[in-house]
Amino acid sequence: MDLLETLSVALGLAALAGVNLYLTVFAAGLAIHFGWVILPGQLHELAALGNPWVLAVAGVLYIMEFFADKIPWVDSANDALHTFVRPLGGAMLAVLALGDADPTVKVIAALLAGGVTLTSHAAKAGSRLVANTSPEPISNIGLSLGEDAIVLAGLGIIAWHPVVALVITVIVLCTIWIILPRLLRSMWAILWLAWRKLNGPPATSEPDDRGFKLPGQVELALRRAHATTENIAVVAPCLSGGGPRLPKNLFGWLVRLDGGRLFFISPRWQGALVVEVPVKTAVPERESRFLCERLALQPAEGSPFVFLFERGLRLLADRLARDLAAPAETLENVVPTTAG
Repeated sequence: MDLLETLSVALGLAALAGVNLYLTVFAAGLAIHFGWVILPGQLHELAALGNPWVLAVAGVLYIMEFFADKIPWVDSANDALHTFVRPLGGAMLAVLALGDADPTVKVIAALLAGGVTLTSHAAKAGSRLVANTSPEPISNIGLSLGEDAIVLAGLGIIAWHPVVALVITVIVLCTIWIILPRLLRSMWAILWLAWRKLNGPPATSEPDDRGFKLPGQVELALRRAHATTENIAVVAPCLSGGGPRLPKNLFGWLVRLDGGRLFFISPRWQGALVVEVPVKTAVPERESRFLCERLALQPAEGSPFVFLFERGLRLLADRLARDLAAPAETLENVVPTTAG
């Protein structure tokens, strides 16, 4: 049981380090320094966390992160920096917890602990990045305080019920790995929209006759999927925002044909995704958001189809909304684009 408890402490500390490394070290060090917890023999090297110098450095760094963690986008910049720091810190905590174990075991444990820390860090950073799409700071403050509470509660469970902490850690890590692909897509989409907002042309500079060329392979996927020979009237690069049979945060093209049919095509390594969007009974809704231009098509029944455009394509999104709200026979008034 001693080995299992030691492993539980090592991986538990590594997981908490991915959420807040400095609070993990500072709170654990305080508990050790003041004798709130008594370290068993196999965990004797963790006594280093109670050293006054370690407490002072961890405390100062935690105070700095406490304030940075509550400011939108500053918290994401801080998480980006700590992508390298937290896994190293988690690996070091795991090595300390193993004490006098064989060096080979320590190396393996350090690698595993680094991966555990990186996983919990990715979940924290991803949730913060999603929250930053809303410029208000309340969600950031709430998430930050919640993360601190998780670290303190986790340390308590590790101290008094280490095996329970291991079970919880494994469950949480498995859950994170299940949702991680979607979370990473969401992070990439938000970063791309933020980059385009900062570096793309303003919407007011977009010419009224701006058009986009549909890549040849993408058009071929559309033709094969629906056996259509209609000419392409409108092509708009965008991100999927969700809808029936439409996953979120996929890069692709919104394509409208001369006859009025609307498709979203996203090239993927396992084959292009081609989704037809019903437009006959759908009501278009336009909204300008902090990072993007949003176009939603609400059908008579079911959930809406949502598409996100970079901020520089506001005029194109407006034109699409107007065209989709108009009868199909008005398509001849739409400025056509050249298909690949």
